[in-house]
Amino acid sequence: MGLLAFLKTQFVVHLLIGFVFVVSGLIINSIQLCTLVLWPVNKQLYRRLNCRLAYSLWSQLVMLLEWWSCTECTLFTDQATVGHFGKEHVVIILNHNFEIDFLCGWTMCERFGVLGSSKVLAKRELLYVPLIGWTWYFLEIVFCKRKWEEDRDAVIKGLRRLADYPEYVWFLLYCEGTRFTEKKHRVSMEVAASKGLPVLKYHLLPRTKGFTTAVQCLRGTVAAVYDVTLNFRGNKNPSLLGILYGKKYEADMCVRRFPLEEIPLDEKEAAQWLHKLYQEKILESAPKYYLKTHETCWNFHWHEAG
Repeated sequence: MGLLAFLKTQFVVHLLIGFVFVVSGLIINSIQLCTLVLWPVNKQLYRRLNCRLAYSLWSQLVMLLEWWSCTECTLFTDQATVGHFGKEHVVIILNHNFEIDFLCGWTMCERFGVLGSSKVLAKRELLYVPLIGWTWYFLEIVFCKRKWEEDRDAVIKGLRRLADYPEYVWFLLYCEGTRFTEKKHRVSMEVAASKGLPVLKYHLLPRTKGFTTAVQCLRGTVAAVYDVTLNFRGNKNPSLLGILYGKKYEADMCVRRFPLEEIPLDEKEAAQWLHKLYQEKILESAPKYYLKTHETCWNFHWHEAG
């Protein structure tokens, strides 16, 4: 075992990493608090500064995935889609099967220059989580209680606020609403059966309200929807603790781009479009499926094994 491999297993080192993250996060949150004075004077400057401040915090977690754990992520998509990365506002639909799927998403954001300006539709409880929730508040993240009657006005207001955002925004939606488990899947498929919808083998039934509202509110701002399917090789179930211990994982991420013009304007038709999308999502051997259905494929390693 080399020195670095040994250090990765030591609790004292983990404590030091956590200490640096917490202290730097508190400093960043304090600076963000000070930037509030800029909002009534120069809103766009406030936003640009907070994107950089958020980047300095999120990049620490990306570093753990890429450098500390040496995890390899391979991106499968076509060359035309790659040409749009980091050059447009988009809505991203990502499957929610793993503890670190958000981290893989952030790594992709970092590679294409939108880590600081990445957004998410998040549970309101996360607003009160120190560092992450507080940073999200200053980034104008849209929070919801997952009760549509109470959320509707706040979500619409938050989404419309992004119309003049000065940085390219990648807005992440976990349409399944919660992380996949066998129990949740069983309940979800019972609901699907009651609604006459096809059974999904690897995903939960998508909740359509957040998606249809985002598409409606961001028309004219967002250029496309990215359908992203993430899977880990060897049937691994990666964890943040595993990353902290330097455990290496191999991930595959398949991306399909849909111009927003292809998404129906009607709410019910847009919901049907989303259901069809999830029926097409294939988690098992996703890269093989993608290669069979696309003539060209762009393979991008976020980390080259040394």
